[in-house]
Amino acid sequence: MARGRAAVTAAEVADEFSRTAKVLVRRLDERLGEHGVSTPRSRLVAEVARSQPVRLTDLAHAVGIAQGTASTLVDGLVRDGLLERRPSADDRRAVLLHVTSDGAELARDWTAAYRRATDELFAPLGDDERAALVAMLRKLSTDQTPPTN
Repeated sequence: MARGRAAVTAAEVADEFSRTAKVLVRRLDERLGEHGVSTPRSRLVAEVARSQPVRLTDLAHAVGIAQGTASTLVDGLVRDGLLERRPSADDRRAVLLHVTSDGAELARDWTAAYRRATDELFAPLGDDERAALVAMLRKLSTDQTPPTN
């Protein structure tokens, strides 16, 4: 701690993180809105394109949303012709998700636009700062053991 400087509380960190996350999501949505599909829906299409064929539960886990939310979003994406469900050749009870040709095109365009937008949004951070931020965020997202008193 620097001399004369008050320690930053966990609540201050949480508040700043929440504010920053909302700003970044809003800015990303503004830059990616031209694709006509919301960022959450686009992320699902891009993830299916990257990892197809994929089960719904694996897709939800990969993008960090609840399975019910993923199911609702996927229903709309299937209706819109961006994803399709196919039976698994290995397990006749399982259904696998695949992108359609329109979905693959959206995934390519959205992923390229996402990379451009994130490059712009994180430009104020140097390489070392980005690496440190990613390391801290990964630590927070994986180390969820409750503290002992």
